[in-house]
Amino acid sequence: MVPVKKSIAAAGTGRYGIRPGFLFCRTTQRKHDGYATRTQAARDLEHALFGPVGTDGDGPAQVAARLVHEQGVSCEDIARAHLNRMEMLEPKLRSFLPNSVVQGRGTLADVVLEEARGHDRTLAKLVTAEERRRALPLAGVTLGVKDNICAAGFRATAGSLALSRYAPPRDATVVDNLRRAGCVVVGKTLCDEFGMGSTTESSASQLKDVVGGAATTRNPWDLSRVPGGSSGGSAAAVSSRQCALALGTDTGGSVRQPASFCGVVGLKPTYGRVSRFGLIAYASSLDVPGCFGSTAQDCARMLDVIAGPDPADSSSAALPHPPPLSEGGYERLCRQVSGEGGDAKPLLGLKVGLVRETLRRDGTVEEGVLGAVDAASEALRGLGCEVKEVSLPAFDLSLPAYYVTAVSEASSNLSRYDGLRYPAEVEAGEGGDEGFGGRSLMAQIASSRGSLLGDEPLRRILMGTYTLSEGYGDALYKRAQVARKRVQQEMLARMVAGGGECDVLLTPTAPTTAYACGDKELQDPLQMYLGDVMTVGVNLAGFPAVSVPAGMSLGLPVGVQVIGAPFEEGAILNVAHHLERSLGLNLLPPL
Repeated sequence: MVPVKKSIAAAGTGRYGIRPGFLFCRTTQRKHDGYATRTQAARDLEHALFGPVGTDGDGPAQVAARLVHEQGVSCEDIARAHLNRMEMLEPKLRSFLPNSVVQGRGTLADVVLEEARGHDRTLAKLVTAEERRRALPLAGVTLGVKDNICAAGFRATAGSLALSRYAPPRDATVVDNLRRAGCVVVGKTLCDEFGMGSTTESSASQLKDVVGGAATTRNPWDLSRVPGGSSGGSAAAVSSRQCALALGTDTGGSVRQPASFCGVVGLKPTYGRVSRFGLIAYASSLDVPGCFGSTAQDCARMLDVIAGPDPADSSSAALPHPPPLSEGGYERLCRQVSGEGGDAKPLLGLKVGLVRETLRRDGTVEEGVLGAVDAASEALRGLGCEVKEVSLPAFDLSLPAYYVTAVSEASSNLSRYDGLRYPAEVEAGEGGDEGFGGRSLMAQIASSRGSLLGDEPLRRILMGTYTLSEGYGDALYKRAQVARKRVQQEMLARMVAGGGECDVLLTPTAPTTAYACGDKELQDPLQMYLGDVMTVGVNLAGFPAVSVPAGMSLGLPVGVQVIGAPFEEGAILNVAHHLERSLGLNLLPPL
């Protein structure tokens, strides 16, 4: 690791409250004393935080925490570096929600730097690196929060006009846990409206207030392509090193698919492993908060903090955190090696099942994606794994069962957005005795929903209302639940935990690389839905899965998905960690 000087002085303000170019100033000759020293320290910090992943597999989150714990770099300096990087890259990428800070709280820089200073004050009372590590294990780690997860001090719009002015009174449990561990929230990342989409092109904030630069969130690897969705802003922010970690939500692949498109690691935990309290619901039996990091170890460190039961969430599993944090938690499981194989074959004896139905060579899966799966399979064999094909006959039932289930739950969850319960940006009525411009209450609600909700939420509300209507509930929704149970049982039956032969399953994360922005083919909703075919089965089953970069195709990243048995996040992170080190891709977009 590059040694970094302890202090970098503050400077001016720009859009994010930082003078543009301060930390990354290319001019080294300045007359007043100390300037060259400070910019050299800034360069050292830039290289440490934003450079490629080291050969030891340490990602940006681990690097930042180590700088704070062991070298005495302040959380404030690290936060400034990331704010300045956001200042430079946001016009091109548009990963974050503009004007996300609640009115009256100051600028984004004011809020971010004050939180960082609070952590610095806590650390100043501690003497040793071990004390600092125990008190704030993620000190100095910058965090992006998807716009459908509540974070105090920031708006939570879920990408919709219906919540354009909503300021949550408290943090979601996952955000609260990460802040208590030392993370600094640097902004809300853009997402498709209510998490409904695969491109991050439908956020309401992207339809206005665009002053130059990109109108929608872009993929850091190719600015003419999307980052995926619905958590595309989080994936793009981590890929471009605008933040070290990011929170997303995964309902049918909304963490794993953008992770694949942007070349980062995306973890979807077991349903119930992580609290959903403070998450703006789309489909309550499918939604799971997920993790984005540059490496599997970074995701493991994040999961160590957010996993566990929560009395505020009745859907969280009443299981203790396995293993105890005092024993290294998921991070230790992530780095674990086989006792017999040692470092040469750290996964010796592990049985990996390649799902045959995801590898069809009939044009539904791009050749570059299939090539990445082949490369990952060979790498796993080299690590000591036994890799063989397995069949999941119910695989083709996943997509229709998922969408019937998701739209049914969405039609119920989105009924609350009527323009009355939550403040929103709507045109004022013309007045009248009834207070709604002379219209009845129901007419006002109908008008509000039509103007506040986008096309995709309205489409899913209509489909969900239909699937739950009298005479169709048994024919559609109940049959979907039967198919859901079959998918779950079939996946479990292939794994050792369910009496099968495989420890984990392996599939492509997505059938293609990143889509072009404004792709006309995806304007057909059915074509967009087909892009989720690899991921939705995991959500139906409630199992954990992680997407890890496995190759490149025509200059774009390709990810593979490792699926584990319930609550076996440690096992899939272990596979992901050794796989990424074996492949040695070290992905860093050419920004």
